[in-house]
Amino acid sequence: MNERELIRKCKKNDYSAQLTVYNLYKDMMYNVSYRIVKSREDAEDITQESFVKGFEKIGQIKEELSLGAWLKRIVVNASLDNVRKRRREQWIEETQIADESSEELELENCSEYSIELIKECLHSLKEKYRIILVLYMIEDYNHREISEMLNLKESTVRNQYRRGKNLLVEAVRKAKKNELKRLHTGA
Repeated sequence: MNERELIRKCKKNDYSAQLTVYNLYKDMMYNVSYRIVKSREDAEDITQESFVKGFEKIGQIKEELSLGAWLKRIVVNASLDNVRKRRREQWIEETQIADESSEELELENCSEYSIELIKECLHSLKEKYRIILVLYMIEDYNHREISEMLNLKESTVRNQYRRGKNLLVEAVRKAKKNELKRLHTGA
């Protein structure tokens, strides 16, 4: 059954079509939510709530949108709402545009770094940096879209992205250095 057929059946409340959609997208939606909220329990709840909301509003899906992208947007918004409710962390509005000549750090020889090490370092960042990095680098939203989602100026998102990326690179380098030190000392 193709995506258009699935959507058509879901609009008619066809349980088997809804179950198929759930099975196709549950892992993707959970992972997206988890990367934002950093809590397994919250991510599970948000995923379930997002499916309910998605099935309730499936009549609003536009023909040109993919079901996966539409569901991803629902789970991203629900995850961001969760973060706002839990933390009430103030996003710093930065009106000063980042100096274009300031260096944006990069990881050299990325193959030296394990995915787990990078994930661990990403999760250690302050929420305001982590969320923007996740939305930009992993979920593939652009700065304008992120600024709309977070209700921030695009320049603020760019600045938070640059700072967050630099902090992530520094954290990964430091963690790798500590890992190598432990290997050499046998600790």
